[in-house]
Amino acid sequence: MEPVLIVLVVLVVVAFIALIKTIQVIPQASAAIVERFGRYTRTLNAGLNIVVPFIDRVRNRIDLREQVVPFPPQPVITQDNLVVNIDTVIYYQVTDARAATYEVASYIQAIEQLTVTTLRNIIGSMDLESTLTSREVINAGLRGVLDEATGKWGIRVNRVELKAIEPPTSIQDSMEKQMRADRDKRAAILTAEGARQAQILRAEGEKQAEVLKAEGEAQAAVLRADGEAAAIRTVFEAIHDGDADQKLLAYQYLQTLPELAKGDSNKLWIIPSEVGDALKGLGGAFTGLAGNGGAPAAPSAPAPAATQVPLDPAAGPRPLDTDTKGAARPRVDPAREYRKIDPE
Repeated sequence: MEPVLIVLVVLVVVAFIALIKTIQVIPQASAAIVERFGRYTRTLNAGLNIVVPFIDRVRNRIDLREQVVPFPPQPVITQDNLVVNIDTVIYYQVTDARAATYEVASYIQAIEQLTVTTLRNIIGSMDLESTLTSREVINAGLRGVLDEATGKWGIRVNRVELKAIEPPTSIQDSMEKQMRADRDKRAAILTAEGARQAQILRAEGEKQAEVLKAEGEAQAAVLRADGEAAAIRTVFEAIHDGDADQKLLAYQYLQTLPELAKGDSNKLWIIPSEVGDALKGLGGAFTGLAGNGGAPAAPSAPAPAATQVPLDPAAGPRPLDTDTKGAARPRVDPAREYRKIDPE
């Protein structure tokens, strides 16, 4: 009984193992290579697959998703004989699991070596400055070469990126000095342009201010002249409307005398002779007011007509004028006579 039980147990175990080997579950975005007696038979896709146990063998499973592989820094010599270290990153995807398995032994190592050799060829034809400023050109060149070489391996290179380009330390110091000098130069130029622009704006502002000030002064002068003209016109009309006589003019002149006397340099006054006659008439008017108790003085009798007094028989008669008291006096010359009065 015991040997039969042992055989049954062994058969159950073998059947369970065969069942496990028969059913193959492949996850999504993966593929598996099946070999029968060491020969490629088929490729298992994602899902449930049935194989012949103990005859078919699943060799390896390949991830079909896009992969990112960084490569260590590689020393590359530029056209101007400078050694730079370049880090690269490759984005690739397996499109054919059979080709990736049988066409190349290790596609990761093959891609790395192909990237290094292609990078050296591209950088060797460029100087350092072009290398530092032409990353897109280098990436495009690498991708073109890798696509052509890896296509038969069942691999598609989607993108190639340069992580870092590190020149020698001495070159880095020289580049930093050059960049610092360029920045100082640009800063000096910008400062000079700013100062120049500020001076231009300041000059334009001062010019506009002077123009506006001159226009304001001109308008003020015009308005002042208009005001003075209006004031003179008003005074002139008031004098004509009030029918001012010589006495009023004499009174106004008396009010103006203190203004004439201002200043230390006023040593000599020039008074027209007609003003003296007007002052005499004004003094007579004030005397008449005082004698009448403040009442206006009666109008004086008309002065006698001027008589002709011959001063020179050959010249003929000369007209005479009368003063304020009615006495005859010789008529003055039409030109004004001036009396000089010293205030001291």
